[in-house]
Amino acid sequence: MASRTEIDSMGPVEVPADRLWGAQTQRSLEHFDIGRDTFVWGRPMIQAFGVLKKAAAQANSELGQLDADVAALIARASDEVIGGELDEHFPLVVFQTGSGTQTNMNANEVIANRANTLAGRPLPAKSPVHPNDHVNRGQSSNDTFPTAMHVAIVTELNERLYPSIGRLRATLAAKADDFADVVMVGRTHLQDATPVTLGQVIGSWVAQLDFAASGLHAADQRARSLAIGGTAVGTGLNAHPEFGRRTAALISAETGLAFTQAVNLFAALSAHDSLVEVSAGLRTLAVALMKIANDVRWYASGPRTGIGELTIPENEPGSSIMPGKVNPTQSEAVTMVATRVFGNDATVAFAGSQGNFQLNVFKPVMAHAVLESIRLLSDAARSFNDHCAVGIEPNRERIAEHLASDLMLVTALNPRIGYDAAASIAKRAQADGLTLRDAAVASGLVTPDQFDAWVVPLEMTRPASD
Repeated sequence: MASRTEIDSMGPVEVPADRLWGAQTQRSLEHFDIGRDTFVWGRPMIQAFGVLKKAAAQANSELGQLDADVAALIARASDEVIGGELDEHFPLVVFQTGSGTQTNMNANEVIANRANTLAGRPLPAKSPVHPNDHVNRGQSSNDTFPTAMHVAIVTELNERLYPSIGRLRATLAAKADDFADVVMVGRTHLQDATPVTLGQVIGSWVAQLDFAASGLHAADQRARSLAIGGTAVGTGLNAHPEFGRRTAALISAETGLAFTQAVNLFAALSAHDSLVEVSAGLRTLAVALMKIANDVRWYASGPRTGIGELTIPENEPGSSIMPGKVNPTQSEAVTMVATRVFGNDATVAFAGSQGNFQLNVFKPVMAHAVLESIRLLSDAARSFNDHCAVGIEPNRERIAEHLASDLMLVTALNPRIGYDAAASIAKRAQADGLTLRDAAVASGLVTPDQFDAWVVPLEMTRPASD
């Protein structure tokens, strides 16, 4: 692609020659590839419907419910749906009937019409493949739509979210090991506290990611139970008794992910508690990312008048009026994603509570909210890893400066002289502008050698050895 060179305060950048934007817009495009694919609703669900309709045709053929040649045509057309070749023929939006009937029929019609053109029939034609009689054989929108949304969500978790979070976790785990010996001021209530190591700080972020991932994996497993075979109300009317089980097995073979038919098909149509659980897991992950991103931007605040104990990559100019300003933009993007995920989770929880009798009619909005949260968290974690986390480094000089002035090092004296005496030393140091060591020696309760032996910041980052 032809490009031209634009220049801003950070240097040159290549911009597509046929675009009117400049350097800073281009930097934003490169550093914030988060949720850019606005077809969040479409591609995962379209692909899942292709997988489902192919599996259903194969199952019906194996069970003697569908002519083998018709099933083969449906499978060929479904493969094109799976591969993304027919995406332009799926124009529907999220807000439709709550069962997703229009989307199910969109899939039936597209696959039937494509199958008929593959058979050499001009459109319009409903032969040899009919959208209802053949593509939708043994199915209802009430069981196909929840099946497709479960397949789409589980696939997105495994193919998109887990790898993205895994890379960020690996980056942070390596940083925790690299900085295990960097002792810094701990902080509670936004106030100085006893020392920690930077490795311990970053290790806590890793633990949060592990906790969130564990919950998501558990919810993922429960979301693999599919409604297929329940047809209209859960009874399986007009479907072969083995159709649902066989279709779930074929979906598993197609996706490489283990799915099963739901044990209770009535619940599978009327309640979507497993998606509520997945959404809650995504919310927990968003909570973890919010904490991590906020910690990073606070530790990196400054560069001269903030905490300034971490340095992070400088990706783009931070102000249109203040020259040379650089902001923690990746952290800001992650925290905005987190708030969106919180909102999506509220939508899913409320929608999940609205099942009436044999059907929940909030299926499309639940699917959209969960899929959007997966996509945003995946993109945000990848972007944060690539453009921020990999470049995190300690500002050792600033860390040492802060540690030396940390009055809460006095806590090491508690076992030696008691809490009250130690508190009086800390208060005198603060009031008189003394170092903690000078205040301790001036109190007459501690000698210089005792202070040096007892107040060792690194030793304060682990349980006492004696």
